[in-house]
This record gives sequence, C-alpha cells and structure tokens, in this order.
Amino acid sequence: MAAEAESLITVEHAEASTAPVPAKMESAGGKPAASGKPAMVLGIDDSEHSYYALEWTMHHFFAPGQTQQYHLVVVSAKPPAAAVIGIAGIGTAELLPRVELDLKRASARVIEKAKEHCSHVTDVSYEVKEGDARNVLCEAVERHHADMLVMGSHGYGAFKRAVLGSVSDYCTHHAHCTVMIVKKQKHHKKSSEHWGWGFHSKEA
Repeated sequence: MAAEAESLITVEHAEASTAPVPAKMESAGGKPAASGKPAMVLGIDDSEHSYYALEWTMHHFFAPGQTQQYHLVVVSAKPPAAAVIGIAGIGTAELLPRVELDLKRASARVIEKAKEHCSHVTDVSYEVKEGDARNVLCEAVERHHADMLVMGSHGYGAFKRAVLGSVSDYCTHHAHCTVMIVKKQKHHKKSSEHWGWGFHSKEA
C-alpha cells in the first residue's frame, strides 16, 4: 500500500460454519430488497471511526451520479439499558427507564446523521436493533442475505481488544459474507483526491 494512503480496508471472506448468538430485536426485521439488488449492510454507531466508514462507503459505492449497485441497509445496535448500568444495586430499577430513554435518543441521533449522509441514496433502509453489536450485525447479514458488511475500526490496542472484544474481528469470523473494515489513518483529508486505500484478502 502506498505510504500516503489515508485509509485501510481489510477485506475478509468469513467462515460459514459458525453461527452467531441471537440478539434481541427491538424493531421488526428487514426483508431482502424488492429492487433485486444485492444488499450491503453498513454498521454504524456514534463514533468518529464509524462516520468515517460511512463517508468512505458513500464515496466509493454511492457517490452522486454514480450507478448504485447495492441496496444499502444502515444498522445501529442499541445496548440494553441493564447492560449499560451493569451490576444491579440500589436505585437500579429507577435508573432503567431513564437510561433506556437516553439510549433510544442516542440511536435516533445516529440514524438521523446517517440519513443526512445518505440523502442521495435511492435504495436505502435503516434499522436499530437491541443487543450486542457483533450479533446484531451478523444477524442483519443473514436477514437481508447481504453480499457485503462494511464497518469502521475503532483501533483498540491489544489490551482493550482482549477485554472488550472486537466487533470487526467477530464479524470477520461469523458473518456469512465479505466483510470490509475501514480504518481511519492519521491526518485524513476529506477531499476526494486524497482517498487512498489498500486491502487484505483471506479465504475461509
């Protein structure tokens, strides 16, 4: 990859033998696109890395005036309120409704921002599902029979990845489609002349 490249896309062909643990659904599941286009699932959360992956996807697959080959499914995972609060203690029951409301508002903001970026996309749908992001995204791939899953990389260090787990690593091994992980490099420039990328491909 050229030294001046501003983003790195890791392309993985996931193993098809292991199924993810089911996630709890907050809203009704999607259906394969009526347009007959292959589906692309884009995982998004309220992070700089995630919005960068969204911008990258728009630039490379859904640029204005470009033929749009995919039905885009934007998916955001909302963690359960109980998981956010953690171990139950005094006052937990009173906190749950407030935390749940805050989480729903945060998810709504993420989707609204995605809609702003995708306003020119002709075939797009949006979903918010409750559960672990790893399971939510893998189930979205199955539900929509997606050909591709795109997500940003948070760039965790080795220790944090070991403690929290990596959504991208999990999806690479469990999603039954090609997985594209968009990594934002330092000093990224937004002008179209400076989009650079490389890829690594691994067969299951």
